[in-house]
Amino acid sequence: MRRALLLTGLLSALAAESPAWPTALMQALNRDARRLVPRSLARLLGEREREVLEETRRFPPELVQLVAVDLSAGRLRPETLAALDAEAGGVGEMFRQQRISEGLVRLGGLMRIPADLADPVLSAGPEGYPAGVTGEYYAFVVASLDKMPVVLDDPPALRLSRRDLPDYWQGLVERSRAQSPLIGSELFRDGRLVDHRRIDFRSPVYGVASLSYSRAVTAIAATWIAIWRDARGDTTRMPRQRQVAPKEDAPPLAPPARRGPQENPPPKEEAQRPPGQWKVRSQAGKSSNPPPTGREGVGVDERRGWVTDE
Repeated sequence: MRRALLLTGLLSALAAESPAWPTALMQALNRDARRLVPRSLARLLGEREREVLEETRRFPPELVQLVAVDLSAGRLRPETLAALDAEAGGVGEMFRQQRISEGLVRLGGLMRIPADLADPVLSAGPEGYPAGVTGEYYAFVVASLDKMPVVLDDPPALRLSRRDLPDYWQGLVERSRAQSPLIGSELFRDGRLVDHRRIDFRSPVYGVASLSYSRAVTAIAATWIAIWRDARGDTTRMPRQRQVAPKEDAPPLAPPARRGPQENPPPKEEAQRPPGQWKVRSQAGKSSNPPPTGREGVGVDERRGWVTDE
């Protein structure tokens, strides 16, 4: 339901090229990342969601330019990493000066760093994409968001210290860069732009979008937690993660019953959902298709991955 609401008015706005995650996707990233941080921090950031999202749009332009240049080259330079680390250090200093509310807004706004580094569009290189590809990709992500499983991309990242963040951020760039070419090759074929409505979960674009979204969610949470922990914030009541994987000895599923063209048609939502995936519960409501464990708030897919118990 939450993600369905994000579609309103956004797809038409994406007709123009977007330089990074659109606003509605940043909001979704913010909310999903809060599910991975200590509950006290999640509550404090949630109370300031509007201010946090405004802060991401006010991110220092000189840092945005440094990151953009380096993403195009495929690697963050030492001076860029030092500048980003100094920005993170400034937030910690606010906490130590008891400027708590201001520090929380700045901490939330730092999501711009890992979100940009995890976005394969921004790592496409100096040649970029043909006109229209970026807008079609983001429109596809928005339209597919309620079908994508959100998984914990890198569990050890949630235990990083602040001094580990520069190396971690560098790794995000390398992983995003490897996925960038697929977007251009799949959305621009035979000299023509591919409409995002003509592709679905079977396309490599879906795989790139799903992986990069979960990578961004995990990276945002990891960045917040590392800075919060360095400032001696409350890290109790962390959400628990558990690993899930297909059972090796599980019996095969029975084949679905054959349906005639007008006989017992599947619900529209079921027909459009990729096989083996379940929607994650939103902040505002519950999934209409609960995960196989029977617990609410757990989303899994058939790949080996991690889920969060709420």
